[in-house]
Amino acid sequence: MSEGHSEFIKDEPPGEIDETDAAPAAISVKAPPKLKPEAIAEVRRETPGRIPSSLFLGLFRFADFLFITAAGFLIYEVYLNQSEPGMAQVYSLIAAGAAAISIVLFQKMKLYSIRALRSFARSSGKAVLALGIVVVILTALAFFFKAGPEFSRLSLIFWFAASALYLIISRIIGALLVRKWTRDGHLIRRAVIVGGGKRAEELIEALENSQDTGIEIVGLFDDRDDGRSPEEVGRYHKLGNIDELVEFVRETRIDLLIVTLPLSAETRLLQMLKKLWVLPVDIRLSAHSTKLRFQPSAYSYIGDVPFFDMFDRPLKGWDTLLKEIEDRVLGTILLLLAAPVMALVAIAIKLDSKGPVFFKQKRYGFNNEMIGVYKFRSMYTDMSDADAARLATKNDPRVTRVGRFIRKTSLDELPQFLNVVKGELAIVGPRPHAVLASAANHLYVDVVDGYFARHRVKPGITGWAQINGWRGETDTEEKIRRRTECDLYYIENWSVWFDLYIIALTPFALFNTENAY
Repeated sequence: MSEGHSEFIKDEPPGEIDETDAAPAAISVKAPPKLKPEAIAEVRRETPGRIPSSLFLGLFRFADFLFITAAGFLIYEVYLNQSEPGMAQVYSLIAAGAAAISIVLFQKMKLYSIRALRSFARSSGKAVLALGIVVVILTALAFFFKAGPEFSRLSLIFWFAASALYLIISRIIGALLVRKWTRDGHLIRRAVIVGGGKRAEELIEALENSQDTGIEIVGLFDDRDDGRSPEEVGRYHKLGNIDELVEFVRETRIDLLIVTLPLSAETRLLQMLKKLWVLPVDIRLSAHSTKLRFQPSAYSYIGDVPFFDMFDRPLKGWDTLLKEIEDRVLGTILLLLAAPVMALVAIAIKLDSKGPVFFKQKRYGFNNEMIGVYKFRSMYTDMSDADAARLATKNDPRVTRVGRFIRKTSLDELPQFLNVVKGELAIVGPRPHAVLASAANHLYVDVVDGYFARHRVKPGITGWAQINGWRGETDTEEKIRRRTECDLYYIENWSVWFDLYIIALTPFALFNTENAY
């Protein structure tokens, strides 16, 4: 389902934009739906920031590997430092190998989960048992390879004791952290039930009877207002309809949408997903009440309750951290490298026309959040269009002489590295469009179904669309459709290497100035 975004893109004949003074008043942004008082109260309720469990467990794995390896090396340094030259490297390799085998066994025993860490007695016991198996494996290997007296058996016992002590202490600390963070809400996923009535009631009951679901149900949303969908299901209120749900998720932290519709309601399910897939959340379809039975691998589970995965949030856990590090580190470096060029551009703008060097334009950011994007001023101050209700065209009289050059070369975008360092933009991502940006006198959102799915990740200074030639003026509906397709492809196929590839190709893409005015 997550790869089928193209079916949500409208296929209408392209039109041409009127390059005369298009009246901004003719283009209006649809007002978001008004939320019910109960939904507004939930939005205003303070919610703790979430600690991704995959990130926490990944750090736990790394700590295990590091300490178990270090224990072997330190025991050698303290106990066997007078042995033959070169043995330190051999013992370090053996310790690293033993640590790697331990991590694999811990993983097989399912010790790297929030549920396992919550019970430190069981998890530490299993971890020590796995470590004992590693000792047996090392002893067998020493016998098989006829290891000589230079390998100390007593050091192996010391290594086992030190590593076992670490595993017990680390699991106690892990259990305390998990319990505290769970109590404070940092490890809890906030979930919304989509759909009401009997199916929702049965699903909620199953979740509440399940162990360690790790979710907090915030409420329900359903389009039905008849007796099949009452205002309350169990102890949860119906907070609004599906349109209001989209606005609700943009106003507060929601991590998971649980859809209760049956598979047989294909038309209604598709209509609902066309509205919901634009949100940066995980979407799951309940398989609890279905009579169809699939292979176990077809399901994911929340506690003991089965679900079908419909959509995943594009970046989460380690991916989010890697992307953040990439943007902050590379963004700072590139900003410093660009500083001399930016100084020259600023001087040229100041000498060419009156007015400020920079201007700030409101654009859509992650999850439709409004952000102020920095740019060099390229238009005459009294003719500037802060909302981009009328896009710049060829020989646009509003653009200054210096403005034409910096727009063609994209030098006007350099101040956006400030947004990257602030965390509002990424280096690579879908380009942030102005609020009233339009194609053929139609707002982008009216041209492309699912247009806001571009905002499931942070917008970027450059992107896959720009590399593929979809840069500059969007004077036809076809151009914005093609841009959106490229953006969605990037989101679904993101990797650090993909980002670096786009960054490397961006200077070459700038030579294509055909549509840059």
